Amino acid sequence: MNELSKSEAYAAAGVDITAGYRSVELMKRHIATTVTPGVCSDVGGFGGLFELDLEGIRRPVLVSGTDGVGTKLKLAFLMDKHDTVGIDCVAMCVNDIICCGAKPLFFLDYIACGKNVPERIEQIVKGVCDGCVQAGCALIGGETAEMPGFYPVDEYDLAGYSTGVVDKDRILDNASMRPGDVLIALPSSGVHSNGFSLVRKVFDVEHTDLKAPVAALGGKSLGETLLTPTKIYVKPVLAVMEKVRVKGVSHITGGGFYENIPRMIPQGRCARIREADVRVLPLFDLIAQTGGISRRDMFNTFNMGVGMCMVVEAQDAETALSILHAQGEDAYLLGEIVEGERRIELC
Repeated sequence: MNELSKSEAYAAAGVDITAGYRSVELMKRHIATTVTPGVCSDVGGFGGLFELDLEGIRRPVLVSGTDGVGTKLKLAFLMDKHDTVGIDCVAMCVNDIICCGAKPLFFLDYIACGKNVPERIEQIVKGVCDGCVQAGCALIGGETAEMPGFYPVDEYDLAGYSTGVVDKDRILDNASMRPGDVLIALPSSGVHSNGFSLVRKVFDVEHTDLKAPVAALGGKSLGETLLTPTKIYVKPVLAVMEKVRVKGVSHITGGGFYENIPRMIPQGRCARIREADVRVLPLFDLIAQTGGISRRDMFNTFNMGVGMCMVVEAQDAETALSILHAQGEDAYLLGEIVEGERRIELC
């Protein structure tokens, strides 16, 4: 901590420099849990340094992703629980990166707040670090910006950025996708980090007891269920890619099935999915019933219980499922690839 750096004038304007120093000190022990062999710098420098290990990679291609947590943060404010949204932030970036076949290497976060409360910042960054550990990447830098008058004192925004690497010859290419290939579903942990503007409207969260147990949710509270962090699929998906030829991967985020699954399907092909085969989580039924939302809109907004989907040849399905199950994923067959121009067909 820099004892010489203190501005009374800046503090009078609402920015406490010393709180920033205190936040960094508190988060250092969490950041240390994410360190991987490529990390070349400590927290506090002007840039995060990372040395690439290119052993076994002939033609390295860097893959980058950036995202935020969105209005799910409103639930964190209402519940005064800030130690899981960081996992969401990491997940939204690294889950996109692996859709290209890349392994995430490092992560950087950005927190903008109305008032820097060091203990709260520590909890946010703890979640980021937990997500990095799950993804096998390092937190090598970030920024906390105190912006009084721009954000309310009890609110903040959280965004992140990640870079991964893949051998150019192993970038996922859907050109080989053929009729008869199968789709494998990897279950989600809940709403993840998309669709919360609708969720908040449906449940009128500002005027609802978020901590009361809900029978339809197995006795868990609505707030606890909605704040369940986004599942990170990096390690199980990479494990499958080591043994099986994966032809496409889709991260099911905003836009649900109708927007995301077609992104991995080539022209002239269609993912045919029986709606009855989708293992819909009870939370989505509760959202649909409470909000009077059509089934079509539900599948076009939420992940409906499927956080990620991959395509493999039918002959490789058993091997892929076995690997995923060994990784703790309750994966299952979701549908098949057929000829067609619609890219996706829910029947």
